[in-house]
Amino acid sequence: MTQQKTEENCLIVKTERNKSYTIYFENSFAHLSEYLEKDCNISERKICIVTDSTVQDLYLESVKKEMDGKCRYLTSFSFPAGEESKTLDTVRNLYEHLILEHFERKDMLVALGGGVVGDLTGYTAATYLRGIDFVQVPTTLLSQVDSSIGGKTGVDFDSYKNMVGAFHQPSLVYMNLQVLSTLNEEQFACGMGEVLKHGLIKSASYYEWLIEHISEIDERETNTLRRMVMESCKIKRAVVEKDPTEKGERALLNFGHTIGHAIEKVKSPELLHGQCVALGCVAAAYISYKRQLLSTEEFYEMRDMNAGFNLMFSVDNIDAQEILSITKSDKKMDGGKVKFILLKKIGKAFIDTSVTDEEILDAIRFITYTEDFE
Repeated sequence: MTQQKTEENCLIVKTERNKSYTIYFENSFAHLSEYLEKDCNISERKICIVTDSTVQDLYLESVKKEMDGKCRYLTSFSFPAGEESKTLDTVRNLYEHLILEHFERKDMLVALGGGVVGDLTGYTAATYLRGIDFVQVPTTLLSQVDSSIGGKTGVDFDSYKNMVGAFHQPSLVYMNLQVLSTLNEEQFACGMGEVLKHGLIKSASYYEWLIEHISEIDERETNTLRRMVMESCKIKRAVVEKDPTEKGERALLNFGHTIGHAIEKVKSPELLHGQCVALGCVAAAYISYKRQLLSTEEFYEMRDMNAGFNLMFSVDNIDAQEILSITKSDKKMDGGKVKFILLKKIGKAFIDTSVTDEEILDAIRFITYTEDFE
């Protein structure tokens, strides 16, 4: 039976040149091939499912079984899980696999996994034969609410995060919300860092809703998670539709990322991306607070909510000067200045290029200690 698009199970994302793609919200993989045929005509295409070693063991066979016989030819490519695999070497290996399997421009990639899988698959699709289609099937909370939407793709270059990339929109995003039940506490918390960020930069009412439903979220209550994921996707959609290639407002989504990426560079793999960004959000909010844009109550509630959602708000064994130095090589530099995202208030973010080295150092030192200091 053909599923119908409704506000309860899908969102439409508009892209440039009057194009669009659909985000589907489901509770299984049962309708994946149906939507792929409907939106992408897969019966005429070769499909390569790209995944990592962790997701391969969990979901690859289920997805292959769902798609087997529905497309012209089906193959898969897996690489070792982790940020350390998000490199041009892995892309090269995927290129080789596609060439040996005789993939042509009309064929398609399916990214089955978290943010690393989605980013790498999207970049490969953007550059193989000057661009082929791909779809996102995100399997982590972080990738469902953030990286699978908006067409940002890329890989790391040496130790420089996402330095090589391209904007390449997916043809479809399919979310099986039941996969969230298999995430460990650490991975789920990493996704919550991005969810909280959406409220902080764009919607105070959504941020308050998250706080009010903290118990249901912690218990992973199905309807609550569905509403949460959809609300975050709506916020992400609204931003990327206005600014698809990050020439302006889309930069607001980088709240917490400047310091967060720098921490990730020195603390990975000990700390995951979402944990580092959560720390970066506290640091950016601290700068806002010291500029008297946030009240004491607002700032400390925001900081403490990290702990409420099992995220860190302080970190040991980082050198403030080293973190500052790394921020200078961030790809989001603007005219030689660090482009910071600050908060005017909860739910209202803005871009600022006047943040000084002293302010950054002060914020880094703040998150380096567990005790409060003014």
